[in-house]
Amino acid sequence: MLAELLGYDTFFIAEHHFHEYGAVPNPPVMLAAIAAKTKRLRLGTAIAALNYRNPIEVAESYAMLDVLSGGRLFLGVGSGYLAHEFEGFGIDPATKRESFDANFALVRRLLAGEAAPNGVRIQVLPLQRPVPLAVGILRAEAAYYVGRQGFDLLSVPYASCEKFDDIAMLVREHRRGLAEAGRTNIVEASLICLHTHVAESDAAARAEAAAAFDDYVASRLYARRSTYDDAMRNGLSLMGSVETVADKLVALSEMGVGHVIVLANFGALPDTLVRRSLRLFAEEVMPRVRGEVAV
Repeated sequence: MLAELLGYDTFFIAEHHFHEYGAVPNPPVMLAAIAAKTKRLRLGTAIAALNYRNPIEVAESYAMLDVLSGGRLFLGVGSGYLAHEFEGFGIDPATKRESFDANFALVRRLLAGEAAPNGVRIQVLPLQRPVPLAVGILRAEAAYYVGRQGFDLLSVPYASCEKFDDIAMLVREHRRGLAEAGRTNIVEASLICLHTHVAESDAAARAEAAAAFDDYVASRLYARRSTYDDAMRNGLSLMGSVETVADKLVALSEMGVGHVIVLANFGALPDTLVRRSLRLFAEEVMPRVRGEVAV
């Protein structure tokens, strides 16, 4: 895969159901196929929706994926948030927080090799002990709660922040929670996902990616409407020239962001443009960033 060849750390996919907004209803199936074609690339979910399946089945599936990939799983989890998904599965969304907490606790317990309350243990255990975990949020105020539980944070800021500088508050609140939880390894505890398109100039990025970005946001049910021009005004993206994107990555590092997830394939953007953007990011943006910060 191109991502592995270019040196990217992790390949993330999101779980979605019953609508064109998402293309992967079963992440461990797709990630197992990717595992067979890669050697180094870590395999991540951003996120796996824990409320839609039996948590024992979830633990079994992702433990198997970790084994098949040689210990490359990164498990980002969340409750799910789209009304039509809860309706499709016949689940009351009013119960999602309590259900997520219970399901997440059970998944962690099983992946650690412990028994469920009914005595059941999964017979295929993950190679990683523990499996790397992160909890996805949509509301900025949840960052502190996730940290207070001692977990890494995964966020898509265009859905939870008003402007680029708000990401610093998100990271700060998460770190405040981690500190209260007594956790000390906080440098790489936040994962921030931003729409990304790198081109020869800011104008070229707009010409190539604006329509695709607008289509992507339009397909996102129940979300506030946003356009490429809005993203340029609020700064909640990594779209522009090599210089523009590199400067924003440096700023994110200064905010304390540990990892950046580049959402590079959106809105039916042509494959040739996605690949070129990924190359520019890896081969031209990142060398500039490494020259200014320790990464």
